Amino acid sequence: MKQYLQLVQDILDNGDWQDNRTGVRTLSMPGAMMRFDLQQGFPAVTTKKLAFKSAVGELVGFLRATRSAADFRNLGCKVWDQNANDNPQWLASPYREGPDDLGPVYGVQWREWPAYKMIPVTHEVQIKDAESRGYRLITVFEEAGQRQALLYKAVDQLRYCLDTIMKNPGDRRILFHGWNWAQLEEMALPPCHLLYQFLVNASKKEISLCLYIRSNDVGLGTPFNLVGGAALTHLVGRLTGYTPKWFTYFIGDAHIYENHQDMLNEQLRRTPLAVPQLRLSDRVPDFAKTGIYQPEWLERVEPSDFVLEGYEHHPPLTAPMAV
Repeated sequence: MKQYLQLVQDILDNGDWQDNRTGVRTLSMPGAMMRFDLQQGFPAVTTKKLAFKSAVGELVGFLRATRSAADFRNLGCKVWDQNANDNPQWLASPYREGPDDLGPVYGVQWREWPAYKMIPVTHEVQIKDAESRGYRLITVFEEAGQRQALLYKAVDQLRYCLDTIMKNPGDRRILFHGWNWAQLEEMALPPCHLLYQFLVNASKKEISLCLYIRSNDVGLGTPFNLVGGAALTHLVGRLTGYTPKWFTYFIGDAHIYENHQDMLNEQLRRTPLAVPQLRLSDRVPDFAKTGIYQPEWLERVEPSDFVLEGYEHHPPLTAPMAV
């Protein structure tokens, strides 16, 4: 994980102080990238203890489209508690539906993106095409003197990605994202890791992932998000018959909170240890062995199905999360 420490040092050396919504200043740097060969190991931070169980618990929660901090806690992930119950802006939001509610965050957009089409009722061919794609008619109304048909469906973006990998692995549009403009105000926190693109090398039977993060807390968020992205690549590879290869991690605003500097400087004084390996439980079906496509395991997988082998790390370090 030398790349991670190099990023930390780069921000400390070249970042500029910025104010932000949390009230805690950050050293911020625009534009950062790390690239990991997953065949050489799993990108787990070793200069402190990684919250691996919490990170894979969050991923499983996303895969199940959960919007409740309680559901995340039941999966071993407590990082959403503060966003759900301690953020004054969210507590005052008319969209919050009580304790632990987060709104339609991440996984809801991944698995149940609310998609609408408004088509003039006279365009019957377009309406039939939409219905053939799974849209259903909700209502007919009049706008600007013209009758319009409103159609709706929930789009499972991640399942679409897996289906496309199986049918057309050379497609350069195998992606999903979470930045839904129509629902941002309904979320406890707008998505930070918001765009995922799978890239398949069919001849080598390898799958890679590019992840774009608009804003990343490098002290706490980056190690956590690296786990989620890399683990997702392993899972999608298992279910589609491909070996994970490159995981490329892009950050828009890479920043270090002022009260995280001591923690990160201590990590810089530590020598990184050997990278571990990720193993998926044998109960998760391997398409390369069975030849049976079972995408429903996106919802069936459990946090315990992700095992980090050979993980050695320096003593734990903590710092407060900015909300």
